[in-house]
Amino acid sequence: MKFTLLGTGNSAMLPVYGCECTACRRAMDEPKYRRNKTSAMVQNNGKTLIIDANLPNLLERFPPKSIDRILLTHYHMDHVHSLFDLRFGFFRTQEERIPVNGPHDSLGCDDLYKHPGLLAFQPPFKPFETFEWEGIRITTLPLNHSKPCLGYVFEWQGRRLAYLTDTFGLSELAQNWLKMNPVEWMFIDCGYPPQAFRGDGAVRNHSTVEQILAIKKECQPVKVGLIHIGHELENWALSQPDCFSENLFLAQDGLCVTLQSDNQSGICSVI
Repeated sequence: MKFTLLGTGNSAMLPVYGCECTACRRAMDEPKYRRNKTSAMVQNNGKTLIIDANLPNLLERFPPKSIDRILLTHYHMDHVHSLFDLRFGFFRTQEERIPVNGPHDSLGCDDLYKHPGLLAFQPPFKPFETFEWEGIRITTLPLNHSKPCLGYVFEWQGRRLAYLTDTFGLSELAQNWLKMNPVEWMFIDCGYPPQAFRGDGAVRNHSTVEQILAIKKECQPVKVGLIHIGHELENWALSQPDCFSENLFLAQDGLCVTLQSDNQSGICSVI
């Protein structure tokens, strides 16, 4: 099983338009530090599943018939806007439409439900629902966000990887599930630096560094990669490099994790 982060940024991405902070200047000067909106891809048995659809070049990156399934975490525009282009794709039969799964949200996003085109929306998932895709066991976890939102845990041959974006910490139920089903890799939303750096402003919808450290201690994942990153968190991380290690790190666009059948895993960057 191969898991790839297509994007790791928040809705403003990196560099932020018009910003000249240290993190944004670095991203302008060095493309490897740029961040697209957070989304991911899973590949197994020659099939491809994408989680959220927000790459600006989605139609170029994924030629016709190369996407076999789409999982949505939620229906905020910054996670689904590429669906509005994808839905106008040509299909000859109903079998050529792309199955799309996500949480129960009666509003969805704009008119996607009304005019789905190439997209075949499936019955919504419930929290803690488990299903199979290409030999991978996938479980949905409820997340804390302003719209109904789901995270996904992928289990392949006893190895687990959690993808938990757009969440303000984790509920007790989600943490208990993760303690009962330990994950090797956890990619999780971290939108805010520590309070000493960010000040006393309100935080909501996205996790703080303090929450991530508490989740790491409670759930004991082997490796934690931070996603949905904005320039404030990036600037703090640049000033605090000792806070990070190979087991707690800021994930980058293109990071690829492979889970192998011999109980080995690898990590590499892809273009």
